[in-house]
Amino acid sequence: MTGARLHLIKPMGFSVDDRKLKHAGLDYWHFLDITYYNGLKDFFARTEGEYFYFSTKAVNTYCDVKYPDKAYLLFGREDRGLPEELLFANKERCVRIPMIDEARSLNLSNSVAIGAYEVLRQWGFPRLKNKGSLTKYVWTDANNI
Repeated sequence: MTGARLHLIKPMGFSVDDRKLKHAGLDYWHFLDITYYNGLKDFFARTEGEYFYFSTKAVNTYCDVKYPDKAYLLFGREDRGLPEELLFANKERCVRIPMIDEARSLNLSNSVAIGAYEVLRQWGFPRLKNKGSLTKYVWTDANNI
């Protein structure tokens, strides 16, 4: 969990009422902060910031971009991606996750995780626990880990 708000734009390729979807995130469902929109027009009317469009069709790599505060990462449906008109009008903010030519696309949840954690890495992982602890042992400075 990153603490980021999830913006879901209809129509979606899935339902949040879907039993399998809820089962996959059952332990974390109460942590989600979700805002719903009725299409891209509604989303753009109700949000303000810089938008970055993740697409297999983009020429820029996601990790070569500097993400400012109030950055929005947009991902399309797995079956058709974001509208090409939107991508064409925003070439400099279109980014891709490198992958092999033979693959059509990455799983949507994996793509979102990759993009979100790159933004958080650039921002120094704000509000996130950045150190772990063992259950049977204690990390010490001598371990240098």
